[in-house]
Amino acid sequence: MRRLVASLAALVPGLWAPLVAAAAFRFALIGDLPYSAGERQLFPQMLESLDREALAFVIHDGDFKDGDARCDAAVYLDRRTLFEASWHPFIYTPGDNDWTDCQRSKAGAYDPAERLRYVRRLFFSDPRSLGRNKISLEHQSDDPRFPAYRENLRWRHEGILFFTLNIPGSRNNWGKASLPGAEFLDRLRANTAWMEAAFAQARRDDLAGVVVVIQANPGFEAANAGFPQPAYRPLLEQLQYETQRYAGQVLFVHGDTHSFRFDRPLLHPQTRQPLQNFRRVETFGHPWMGWVEVEADARREDVFRIQGQPWAPQRQFAQ
Repeated sequence: MRRLVASLAALVPGLWAPLVAAAAFRFALIGDLPYSAGERQLFPQMLESLDREALAFVIHDGDFKDGDARCDAAVYLDRRTLFEASWHPFIYTPGDNDWTDCQRSKAGAYDPAERLRYVRRLFFSDPRSLGRNKISLEHQSDDPRFPAYRENLRWRHEGILFFTLNIPGSRNNWGKASLPGAEFLDRLRANTAWMEAAFAQARRDDLAGVVVVIQANPGFEAANAGFPQPAYRPLLEQLQYETQRYAGQVLFVHGDTHSFRFDRPLLHPQTRQPLQNFRRVETFGHPWMGWVEVEADARREDVFRIQGQPWAPQRQFAQ
């Protein structure tokens, strides 16, 4: 349908505008910060620099502290205050340092399930985003089948569908046994249903692009070499399945391993060639501060254009 409209627009001047209301927009991706005390001091300045950018929103893909830092309430309240100070709508998804790794003795030996419940209450009690200028979000907890999962979010902007999944690093809270624990299995069911519903909506409404945001690096390279990590194998298989059935472009966002990159790591199951409508972007992370600028335009074949912005940027990395 999008190609047909584009062809008609080329033949009939002025047809494009009334048929396609979507416009280009920019948004920012950050994650894995602030880690250190120094980054905590600099983070407000970085947010102020983002405030001066023309952005639709800012997305934080998890880990607002170091994994060994205390998981005390004061730290979480501080991070919420930081996020709420953003001029732009601010969307956050939890990382392993924010709940699964809180069982570490240095982090306070907390129960991860209890910390996750606290994260849900503190950061996701409002149906809207964080930030001074908020936007409305759909929460998976609105579905009576998944009342706990208020951190799984979905929203649309200018012909693009965005959704987050609570999939953290540290083996996705698999547990210490060879078989996964109950929390992992319950969350897997919720995440699977949320992704399935999002892609179904994107196909039904003929949307140009889908943005998927998680915290964990799910190990594309290991999976492509024949050694998928059990905790992330269901995610990769579902991504592969949904991407093949979707005509638009998929942008998959994660943090976790702190290396800015933009590539095509998801392979076709038979040909083993990269799926051309799937691209992965990993955000900057400690010890590097920076943000990823995404320009999205549902009217283009290349829906997403990516540029890394080290902070304070002396040079730019474009791909």
